[in-house]
Amino acid sequence: MNEALESPEGQSSPPQAPSQPVGWRRTFVALGQPNYRLWFIGQLFSLLGTWMQSTALGYLVFELTHSSAYLGYVAFAAGAPTWIFMLWAGVIADRVPRRSMLIVSQVALMLCAILLAVLVFSGMIRPWQLVVVAAVLGTANAFDAPVRQAFVNELVDRQDLGNAIALNALMFNAAVVIGPAVGGVVYAAFGPGWCFTGNAVSFLGVIGALAAMRLRAPPPAAPRVSALADLRQGLVYVARHKSIRVIMILVAAVTMLGFAYVSLLPAFAVKILHGDARANGLLQTARGVGALSGALYIASLGRQRRSGRLLALGSLLMPIALAAFATARTLPLAFGALVVVGVGLTFFFNNANALVQTLSDDGLRGRTTSIYSLMMFGLLPFGSLGMGTVAERIGEPWTVGLSAAILLAFAVAIQLMHPALRKIE
Repeated sequence: MNEALESPEGQSSPPQAPSQPVGWRRTFVALGQPNYRLWFIGQLFSLLGTWMQSTALGYLVFELTHSSAYLGYVAFAAGAPTWIFMLWAGVIADRVPRRSMLIVSQVALMLCAILLAVLVFSGMIRPWQLVVVAAVLGTANAFDAPVRQAFVNELVDRQDLGNAIALNALMFNAAVVIGPAVGGVVYAAFGPGWCFTGNAVSFLGVIGALAAMRLRAPPPAAPRVSALADLRQGLVYVARHKSIRVIMILVAAVTMLGFAYVSLLPAFAVKILHGDARANGLLQTARGVGALSGALYIASLGRQRRSGRLLALGSLLMPIALAAFATARTLPLAFGALVVVGVGLTFFFNNANALVQTLSDDGLRGRTTSIYSLMMFGLLPFGSLGMGTVAERIGEPWTVGLSAAILLAFAVAIQLMHPALRKIE
């Protein structure tokens, strides 16, 4: 690894595996390990339901309020709890069994889906209730996200961690392709209540998979200081590790200026493209098609690692494609632009995640991934709130286009200042 981005302790990335499977086995090498296979199948079903719910929730908010700003309020409510809980979740993830934490968080998310279904079917649904439920969902996700990221390391051998993370992205984006499209059709045909019901049922798959796993006994726990001292140790570690610090800065910028556009898709579907719930589902699916393609390419590398180059490429490709989306006025053009946005986002976030995990010390991985998750999920509501507020004044296309231009300039500046980032493998 280039010395310019070496950690202060002289830590370098793990050596590559001596052997590399061939053909399709290289793409799906991590699925050869039983625990990861259970995780993959269970999560796939759960994520299908999650994206059905996410698509239905966003469109229901817009249908009830006809307000882009209110879309931002709901997104903010969903993301704000990450600032309160996510870093502490990382501390807990380094202290207690991660499988137990995941089961608790999945049950909480399932109960939220049940509540949404009951409110819709009873006719009692109101916009303020969606804000409250979004906040509860955000709290459960604040504990779930960093644990889920760190848990993958317990399911595969270290040499297959990069492939497992790529397959996670493949699984996630397969759900993005199918879930929103199904959610849009179900919403239009039967209403949002059935989208929420489908999500509630889908959690049974991942809970069952977690319960069925046979995990290795954890290593003896190191003597623990206070939780606050553990948290401080994780923050100092990230601040002093130059490679991880630069990646975190880029993740923060991409999240706020790039990924936050998702909250405006329902408004784009209706106001700019003159569509309905089906158009909203197709826009969500378009990003998923691109992301799925990008994830499949990364997974096909198997144990090869091109993380720095793909991360840099994604940080440039995504804002360029997002600017093209801002100019689209027909559904096919918008669909095509979002496909490329999805490729760029996957190249960036997948490799950022892989690098953060492989560069982190084992005893600090939960805390490091919690900081990474905070940069993604914690900053997303601020980006969503800002985009929603600005869109009310200057319109959705100008808002997205301006954000894309600023992000592109920032990504270019980071790469000029830290050229060694592209060389990290």
